[in-house]
Amino acid sequence: MRVFFFCLLLFPWFCTAKVRLPAIFSDNLVFQQLGGNPIWGWADSKEKVTVKTSWDETYSATPGQNGRWMVTVYTPKAGTGHEITIQGSNEIVLKNVAIGEVWLCAGQSNMGWSMGNSFEAEKEDKVDLPHFRIFRSAREHWHEPLQENRDRLARWKPCDPKSAAETSAVAYYFGNKLHQTLGVPVGIIQRAYAGTPIEGWMPWSIQKDDPRTLAHKHAVDQGSKRMIARGASKEKALAAYETELTEYNAKIDRGETMKNQFRPLSPPIITRPPELGHQYPAHIYNAMIVPIRPYAIRGMVWYQGERNAKNAPQAEHYATQLKQMIGHYRSTWHGASWGAVNDGFPFYFTQLPSWNPPQTKPVEGPESPWAVSRESMRKVSLELYNTGMAVTIDTGDAVALHPKNKKPIGLRHAYLALGKTYGLPIVHEGPVLSGYAVKDGKIVVRFNSIGSGLVPARKGKLDAFAIAGKDRVWHWAEAKIEKDSIVLSSYRVKSPVAARYAWAMNPSQRNLLYNMEGFPASPFRTDDWPFYDPNAETIDVNKPPKPNGYESKDWARPVMTQ
Repeated sequence: MRVFFFCLLLFPWFCTAKVRLPAIFSDNLVFQQLGGNPIWGWADSKEKVTVKTSWDETYSATPGQNGRWMVTVYTPKAGTGHEITIQGSNEIVLKNVAIGEVWLCAGQSNMGWSMGNSFEAEKEDKVDLPHFRIFRSAREHWHEPLQENRDRLARWKPCDPKSAAETSAVAYYFGNKLHQTLGVPVGIIQRAYAGTPIEGWMPWSIQKDDPRTLAHKHAVDQGSKRMIARGASKEKALAAYETELTEYNAKIDRGETMKNQFRPLSPPIITRPPELGHQYPAHIYNAMIVPIRPYAIRGMVWYQGERNAKNAPQAEHYATQLKQMIGHYRSTWHGASWGAVNDGFPFYFTQLPSWNPPQTKPVEGPESPWAVSRESMRKVSLELYNTGMAVTIDTGDAVALHPKNKKPIGLRHAYLALGKTYGLPIVHEGPVLSGYAVKDGKIVVRFNSIGSGLVPARKGKLDAFAIAGKDRVWHWAEAKIEKDSIVLSSYRVKSPVAARYAWAMNPSQRNLLYNMEGFPASPFRTDDWPFYDPNAETIDVNKPPKPNGYESKDWARPVMTQ
C-alpha cells in the first residue's frame, strides 16, 4: 500500500479524471513561432481532449492507457496576446500566450548563477520586458525518468526586476539580447543544477559501456555502501522523502509559497545514500530533461564542465561525452516531438573561464585540466554540425569558482545565435584557428572570423603564444600580427614544430588575441602530443585558498562593438 500511495504522490494524474497540464504550460508561456509545438497532459483514458487556439486552429486527442495525451499545435509568426483553451471534462485556458523564439539553457551552478548576484546587476533593476519570459523551476533529480516535475510553483514569468534578478545571468543576457535584436517575444527555459557531472545529464542506456562513466558510477556506489554500512538505506531515504513531499504539497495546498523571507518553497531532494543522489549517472536527466521534453525549442545553450575537469584524463574525455549528449538530445527531442523540433537544432556551449593564479609558464601541464577541457570543447565545436562555443578566458576569477562576470558570456552566446542560427550579417565569434605553416624558422598561424582585423586586448605585444621544437619544450614566442595571421618565433627555438595559445588554467591577464569587434580567440594547439602520461599519478586541480576579505572584481576586456 505504501508503494502505491507513494506513486500517487509522485504522479497525481493517476487519481484524477480531470484534464491536467504540466507546469511548463502556464499563463505567459512562449511558443516557438512558425512550427509545430507539442502540448501534452493527462486525463481519463476514455476522455476526448480538445485544444483550440486563438488563431483559429483546433486539435483533439484521446489519452492512452497511462492517461497521457499530446497534440501538435502549429503556430503563426511571432505575436502576443494569444489564448489556448484545453477542453475535456473541465476547461483550462492559458492566457497571455506569446509566440516567438524559445531556447533551453541548462547546466550546473554557473549556468544557474543568478543575474542579481552578478556584476552590473544594478543596471537591470528597472527592467520591464513583458514579452521576454522565463520558465525556471526548482532543481530536482530522480533515479527513474519522471513524467512531471514536482515543483508546483514553477510557471512562466514576464521579465521584470524580480524575475530578472532570480534568473540565470547567462540565460538572462542571452535571451534579452535576442529579444532586443530580433524584436520578437523570447522564452527561456532554465534548467540548472549545481555540482552535477555530464554523466548525470545523460540516460544510463547511452553511457553504460563508457569506462569512465562506469568508474564514476562505481565510486558513487562505493560511497553508498559505506553509508549503508553506517545505517543509511534506500528504503529509509525514500520513506523520508515521501513524508517531506507530503508536507510540501500540504503547504502549497494551504497557499504557502515561501520557505523563509528569501527562498521560495521547493520540493524535497534526496542526498543520501549517494546512489539516489544528484551525482549518479542519469539522475539529472531523469528529472530536469525528460519532464520538459518535447516542448518546442529553437536551440540550446549549455554551461557545464567544471565538474568534469578535475584532472586531465577526465577533461580530455569530455569531448566524447559532450558529442554523445548532443546527439542524444537532438534525436530524442525530434522523435518525442513527432518531428516538431529539428534533429540538428543549434547547440551552443560555454568554454570554461579562467580560474586559479594567473599564467606565468608558456604552457601549463596536466596540473591544469581546464586547459584540456577548453580544447575538448573546441574540438566538438569544429567536429559537430550546428554547434558553437562561447570563448570565456577573459572572464572568471582567480579564486572564486563562481565568477560574477557572466554578462559577456550571455552576450557571446547571443551573438552566436544571431549569426549562426538567425543569419544576421554580424561577426559572431572571435578569431578561429584555420591552419598553420612552418617557414624560415617561424610558425605562421592563420585565422578565420577576424572581423575588421586582429588586435591585442590592450596596447603592447601579444604575449600568450608559445612554440616548441621536436624536444617538446615550450618557450614564449614573439607574436606579430600580419593581416589574418600571427607570425610566431623565438630565438630559443630554431626549428619550431608546434604552437599553443593561452594554454593555462588562467590566461586572463596575458595580452590576449581579439578581433576588432571585441571577441577573443579560443585557446588552441597545433600539436597532437599527449596531455599527460597515462602511467603517471593523476593530478587533480587545486582549489585556491580564499584570502580573508577577498572580493571579486571584474577584469578589463575589449568592448564588443556590435
